[in-house]
Amino acid sequence: MTIKQITASLKIKLLSGILPIRKELVPQDIFAGLTLAAAGIPQAMGYTKIAGTPVVTGFYTLLLPLVAFALLGGSRRLVVASDSATAAILAASLITLAPVASPEYVGLTSLVAFIVALMLLAARFLQLGFLADFLSRSAIVGFMTGVGVQVACGQLAGLFGLHNISHEPFEQVLSVLQRLPAEGHWLTAGISLVVIVTILSFRRFAPRVPGALLAVIGMIVCSILFNLEGQGVEVVGMIPSGLPSLSLPALQMSHLHQLLMTAATCFVVIIAQSAATSRSYGMRHSERVDENSDLVGLSGANAMAALSGTFVVNGTPTQTELVDGAGGRSQLAHITTALVVALVLLFLTGPLAHMPMAVLSAIVFLVGIKLIDIAGLRDIYRLERGEFVIALATGLTVLLSDIMDGIAIAMLMSLIAHVRHTYVPRTSVMQPDREGRLRQVKVQPNVFAAKGIIVYRFEANMFYANAGRLMDEVIALVESSSKELRYLLLDASPVNDIDYTAAKSLLQLHSELQLRGVGLACVAQSAGVLDEIRRYTRDIRPADGRELLFTSLDAALKSLASQAGGATK
Repeated sequence: MTIKQITASLKIKLLSGILPIRKELVPQDIFAGLTLAAAGIPQAMGYTKIAGTPVVTGFYTLLLPLVAFALLGGSRRLVVASDSATAAILAASLITLAPVASPEYVGLTSLVAFIVALMLLAARFLQLGFLADFLSRSAIVGFMTGVGVQVACGQLAGLFGLHNISHEPFEQVLSVLQRLPAEGHWLTAGISLVVIVTILSFRRFAPRVPGALLAVIGMIVCSILFNLEGQGVEVVGMIPSGLPSLSLPALQMSHLHQLLMTAATCFVVIIAQSAATSRSYGMRHSERVDENSDLVGLSGANAMAALSGTFVVNGTPTQTELVDGAGGRSQLAHITTALVVALVLLFLTGPLAHMPMAVLSAIVFLVGIKLIDIAGLRDIYRLERGEFVIALATGLTVLLSDIMDGIAIAMLMSLIAHVRHTYVPRTSVMQPDREGRLRQVKVQPNVFAAKGIIVYRFEANMFYANAGRLMDEVIALVESSSKELRYLLLDASPVNDIDYTAAKSLLQLHSELQLRGVGLACVAQSAGVLDEIRRYTRDIRPADGRELLFTSLDAALKSLASQAGGATK
């Protein structure tokens, strides 16, 4: 099969993130690419501390993966690179299989990236882009906040020249506090403080200036001039120069289960975060976004990450915002970044060897702090307490268990929240105001929309989980109302679907109300719902031919009012 046939079968438009090229925007794309390189290189180096891989692998995430997504991806703006969440997932799950930063460990991270690439490609074949919708906003806020706390806690030791002796966030903090007076390296702590203040100052007063890059350059110069390594400051050490060679490590079958679990967790995060980011910027610039097309680009990016010896890459909101703010309008910006990274790998790895490790700890610490979304949590708490419980539970699971459990809880609780909204739907009864217009009020007895008629409104699709609640509430409403009641009119206008269980429950409700001398009528607007109700009720139509199924509330009230005729039970 030729490349043309493969791309046609996958419905891929090659270079859709680049073409058409608008000459007047090329300078903006180049500038945005340089900006991404300036800010992204220090951050990518920092993410290697989270992932537990050598520093050079951070450069590799900004090289071939960027090029692959630029060629295969559908989005013109989404930046695909290393990400704190997926890096943290790798560290949490692979540490038991091999020593951190060892060749074996790096090989495992590459295998995870390759499995993720296969999963993303399969998702494209099956058009599973919709899976991004199965993580609610509240779950994502809680998940990222938990990851942020975990990342920040993990870097505390490095800020003071200590080594982590635990992988649990709270134990890491306690360990640093216990060892700091006797073992802390205060020159390292001073370097960390200078880097943090520098980055925060530029972020506050000159956000377009790459403060992290300036901090890196400044500390490299200081390290060389003042021989910081000789004074006990840990430095990065030799970084291999040159472009990465392409290969894929061998797979040990004993590791397969853990690799699949890790890849599946990364897969969910990648789909959710990448889709949310591309949608956001597509809406901002009135551009069409196709998540399924981006899946091919993400698959290619992770395949190249695997082959070039680095770890999983993801659509990152922070880097995308950076490029967008710098004026980037196509994937040419990301090609520019990849070229800059290639030049650094070829000619500038020597000076980077003198960079204090505390610089990376400080950069990653700030990344972790930025992920802690206090404002988002406060907003969720203010507007929807139930959603806040989801966010809190997800974040605590990440902290108290691990990230893989956190993403599982996030998905589970997102689905539970969806079911909860339909299991306990909004219901009301309709009451006429002074002008005779119907308005919704709390379900209570003896609230008549017209003489002898109660209108009960149900605002969710009817399915097996909420059918019982519908029956119970309607029967209780009828039994507690006066003998004036002749008809219970079910307003199912918001309903788009009725499953078998719910339809059978409506038949049972009809029988229960008949025993109480009350007729059941229904208003529905969806053609599918109307057909289903007609099909299930064709054997119980009144002998006198009265119509009990209507397409509008006004028509139903007029017909039923004439039928009720003012009689009582």
